Amino acid sequence: MQQGTTTVREIDLVWQRSADGDSSVVWAHGLNSSRAGEEPFALIDWSKVPGLDVLRYDARGHGESGFSTEPSTYSWDNMARDQLELTAALGIDTYVAAGASLGAATALHAAVLDPERIAKMLLVIPPTGWETRAAQADFYSAIADVIDAEGLQPIADGAKNLEVPDPFKESEDWLELRMASILAADPVRMAGRFRGATTANLPDREAVAGIEAPTLILAWSGDPGHPVSSAEELLGLLPNATLEVASTFADLTTWTTKAAQFLT
Repeated sequence: MQQGTTTVREIDLVWQRSADGDSSVVWAHGLNSSRAGEEPFALIDWSKVPGLDVLRYDARGHGESGFSTEPSTYSWDNMARDQLELTAALGIDTYVAAGASLGAATALHAAVLDPERIAKMLLVIPPTGWETRAAQADFYSAIADVIDAEGLQPIADGAKNLEVPDPFKESEDWLELRMASILAADPVRMAGRFRGATTANLPDREAVAGIEAPTLILAWSGDPGHPVSSAEELLGLLPNATLEVASTFADLTTWTTKAAQFLT
């Protein structure tokens, strides 16, 4: 396992790399997560997908990476620029752009910005986009205001009222882990991430329709922040895409195998 820190676009990005094979996969985590933070919620078990050079990194403002205060630097197209420059700095030319939520949006923007470098895409729980993004941005802005005024406890308490994705409906750990991750966060950085997320959106539909890279979309039901409708619209736009929707935890446990089949 290789590890390091690389300065990209005036931000230090902390990364780790398996370097197990010639084919590169770049995995980007979701909003308010990190390499360490997504371990309890790991959607793909990369240890069971052998023969790949898997690069994982903490996005700007997340985990151990540097923090910027300007919200526009957290737009998904800027996150994609970070990724493209990080991979270039590490000598990764062509790769599979993969990720969950924010990471999936980052992959889409990377494929629009530099299509020659994106061999495939693995889009896991795509977030709200286009017209549905405005309501989500308002929600994130309100969260940031609450954090600034009252700290993290009201946000953790409010998490109890959020929808639980269908695969985790029977889980006793899901809510507990979600609340713990909120309370463990740095409030200044978390408020900044939420404000940054208000500037984010998916690429224009016309641009998405021009992405030729083979794509596997893995979505789950019952989550308004990652609606199946986003995944279905991407399926309709992308010319070489397939979609799998998980509605139970048993469905979710198949994702690593499906990702491995797609990637290898």
